[in-house]
Amino acid sequence: MQNIPFDRALVDEIIAKNKIKSVGAASIREVKKIIDDVESATGEKFVRMEMGIPGIPAVQLGVDAEIEALKNGCAAIYPDIYGTKELKHETARFVKNFLDVEVEDDACVPTVGSMQGSFAAFMTIARLDEKKNKILFIDPGFPVQKQQWNILGIETLHFDVYDYRGEKLEAKLEEYLATGEVAAMIYSSPNNPAWFSFNEMELEIIAKVANKYDVIVLEDLAYFGMDFRQDYSKPGVAPYQPTVAKWAKKFVLMISGSKIFSYAGQRIAVMVISKDLFDMKTEHMKKYFTQDCFGRAIIFGSLYALTSGTAFSPQYALTAIFKACNDGSYNFAEPLKEYGIKAEQMKKALVENGFKIVYDKDLDVDVADGFYFTFSYPGLTGEELLSELAYYGISAISLGVCRSTRTEGARACVSLVPNEMIPVFAERVKKFHEDHPIK
Repeated sequence: MQNIPFDRALVDEIIAKNKIKSVGAASIREVKKIIDDVESATGEKFVRMEMGIPGIPAVQLGVDAEIEALKNGCAAIYPDIYGTKELKHETARFVKNFLDVEVEDDACVPTVGSMQGSFAAFMTIARLDEKKNKILFIDPGFPVQKQQWNILGIETLHFDVYDYRGEKLEAKLEEYLATGEVAAMIYSSPNNPAWFSFNEMELEIIAKVANKYDVIVLEDLAYFGMDFRQDYSKPGVAPYQPTVAKWAKKFVLMISGSKIFSYAGQRIAVMVISKDLFDMKTEHMKKYFTQDCFGRAIIFGSLYALTSGTAFSPQYALTAIFKACNDGSYNFAEPLKEYGIKAEQMKKALVENGFKIVYDKDLDVDVADGFYFTFSYPGLTGEELLSELAYYGISAISLGVCRSTRTEGARACVSLVPNEMIPVFAERVKKFHEDHPIK
């Protein structure tokens, strides 16, 4: 083959040493390890699109607040497991200002990233009712959340929502929830990996069916306000970030500092629990928790057992950032728009060289340019495509690990691609196309 920037034998040797069948079949962290090893061995840089890591600096006012908290001695004190009073208050303000939803301070709980939030929620929800023992994943979705339910031994159900957008969503949800076995459903919006966003009609449908069958809705807002087709960054001013919380009775919102504030390294997020769910009581719960209502059980049972609370200093950071957003002195969306610009440029390079955008529509409009996008190449499965792209110095992950039915596709994250690497990406994509003529 011509124009391969990395030695095929060397790449194959590194894959074999990592005990991986192929790059295309590997998990996110396995792909990262393989690429790290190839870069180390060759001294060449990959165009890295496998991990959803922020590519811009952390919000400085958060860093400053955390440093000040450490200087004032918070490192020597155990944090309260339910969170600081200030963080709970600013979280409730943030939810009101940017989602137009009223929640109680007490129901806003810090977690060690949204990953801990979803894990604790799964742990608790699975022990509420022995007859409702399944979780419905509205896919495609974040692969590690699927790993969590596997570790916990919770039975799950799945469907790829792309073919059931709009009014078709109601009948599909009825199909699963009418069985009476579903305890909760989970999704992200904007979606990881496809980057489409549910509109208010769809979110109202989700809430309507969930309320009908008394099902909990877990809404992962990891990419809060990052659908740049609308400006959700003005406190108390429409448009607001769309959310199921407008209509659902029992919900958990997971708001992470990792992407919207680039605060990934300190593992800080909040769970926002509706009053109906926070106060919910069941007899079955008493077998597992000393507290007999959901809110107390998830805090003093699940979170306590996992980490005994969220680290103190990041809570001060998130409090300061939320407060600045609430007061209108910091616009969280402005620095994030760089992701949309990169996505537009990289998708253009792919399409010009025979690639397809897999999840290309958001109902009847083009999917937004943002943190993620999906792509495929005619004649190759997602696994085959990613395995071949590794020889061209390009990495991503398979849509298969996201439980997508689009097995021909891959997910790309733009965040770690420096602007100066975008022309390199375009050149490597062009070489790939030259070496793989479409039949």
